[in-house]
Amino acid sequence: MKNLLFSTVVLVVLVCFCSEFGFVSSVNATTKTPTTATAAPTVADTCGAHNGSCDKCLAFPGAKCYYCNTNKVCALYPAKEILPTKYCALSEARWGVCFLNFEALIISMGVIAGILLIGFALCIYCCCCRSRSNRAKLDKEERNYAKKKAERQVKRGQKKADRKAKNDEIRRKYGLMPDDEGSYRKFEETA
Repeated sequence: MKNLLFSTVVLVVLVCFCSEFGFVSSVNATTKTPTTATAAPTVADTCGAHNGSCDKCLAFPGAKCYYCNTNKVCALYPAKEILPTKYCALSEARWGVCFLNFEALIISMGVIAGILLIGFALCIYCCCCRSRSNRAKLDKEERNYAKKKAERQVKRGQKKADRKAKNDEIRRKYGLMPDDEGSYRKFEETA
């Protein structure tokens, strides 16, 4: 069961990763619309129209543009490359927000991802590994409880037998035992 759950999580993460980076197309081939005769501006042209302003460049929908502070150029993010180091230094490149350079963004995302992975690993450890030791601990406590309960029942039986013996001895002493010959009998008048 745990292996199935783990496999499912890995599969979902892999599918999300593949669809995010374009390895798997999420658009069905039958739903593509035919191209029209009027040429729409490309994303690269739209990014280039925002040169000189970081806020306008990064406000473009879909986060397809990045801004280089050194030459004040807004350009299409090179999706085939992971980092745009060929076009702009990482300390001068801005993507997503203007106040955070690409270098700091990569470091902060790495730290956040590391914290999430450690948290996920701790959750798995607590749920899977520690539950075994908790089960063993609970089983041990249950055995101890059953053992003490059996001991209490034995002691209770001994005390009950001792009380019965003591009461029988007192009844015998005073002749109250039903099978005793010296017991009291009702006198019947004979006429």
